[in-house]
Amino acid sequence: MRQLFNIMIILYSSATAYSRKVNPMPFKLIQSDITDLKVDAIVNAANASLLGGGGVDGAIHRAAGAGLLAECRTLGGCKTGQAKITKGYNLPAKYVIHTVGPIWQGGDKDEEGLLRSCYQSSLELAVEYKLSSIAFPLISSGIYGYPKDKAIKVAEAVIGEFLQRHELMVYLVIYNRRSFKLPEKTFTAINAFIDNRYVDEYRIFDRSEAHKVGMLYESKMIQTESVDEQASKEALRSLTDLMAELQETFSERLLRLIDLKGKTDVESYKRANVDRKLFSKIRSDKHYKPSKSTVIAFSIALELNLDETKDLLQKAGFALSRSSKFDLIIEYFINEENYDLYEINEALFAFDQPLLG
Repeated sequence: MRQLFNIMIILYSSATAYSRKVNPMPFKLIQSDITDLKVDAIVNAANASLLGGGGVDGAIHRAAGAGLLAECRTLGGCKTGQAKITKGYNLPAKYVIHTVGPIWQGGDKDEEGLLRSCYQSSLELAVEYKLSSIAFPLISSGIYGYPKDKAIKVAEAVIGEFLQRHELMVYLVIYNRRSFKLPEKTFTAINAFIDNRYVDEYRIFDRSEAHKVGMLYESKMIQTESVDEQASKEALRSLTDLMAELQETFSERLLRLIDLKGKTDVESYKRANVDRKLFSKIRSDKHYKPSKSTVIAFSIALELNLDETKDLLQKAGFALSRSSKFDLIIEYFINEENYDLYEINEALFAFDQPLLG
């Protein structure tokens, strides 16, 4: 067992020697000024006249210049829930898609249906014009009063459903991170989980603590080595199978897990919020080295438990750390068996952590 333990350490150390890559994902929550984004189209949360107004509407018109207003005058306005497209003029974006969101009136006036239609109509225009990237504000969540927590759920649901059928890079832009809040119950639970488990990576153990840790390690090794040989053979897989798994690369382990979980390739990379081209690289190159967030995204997509997640991370040269808030948030959601990647990314965003994908 000690030799097997040493082999595992060697394999893990070797895996960490490879360089990391930052990978794209088709849906990303970002903090930015939407008028600064160089994408194919930005979406304007417009009023029915399309002639400019306050908030993001006014900001887009000011940044685009007089040409945008002149073209909007020719469109004859826009109904709530629908969308129309114009050129981007002085904006970095090639196009502006204008959509009119609903005014919040308590939730019983089909506000959700109309808001869903805003996102759906805008995305359909993006496909019609063969665009590859689009950026949305959180429609209706400003002066129109749509509750932000409800508004983001609608956005994520429609965009997520759309990306199951189409290849498109979608950004959901939050202008002010301080205005973005998780539900109080979720925020409190995650905060408590972090507080109870967070370990300062610079903490220095005193000599007595180090001695205790060493004694505990030796005790566990002795217990492991004293297990009856026959019982071990019955309880553990054959050494041949175990060594084969130890020698698996990340790509090989991931593809095997996809089959074991009864998932298709497309279902897996879509649920992981990962670009199709990236998944093709993973499938074609058994030595491909992903980013840590990509590994975890696939763990979430395949609904792996904590041990399975740690094992997959190890194959890519990573581990979960008690000194990382990102890692603890991931651990929290896996423990809760909540594998909704968008909800996880909301939490990561709220705690100012990198997103999954």
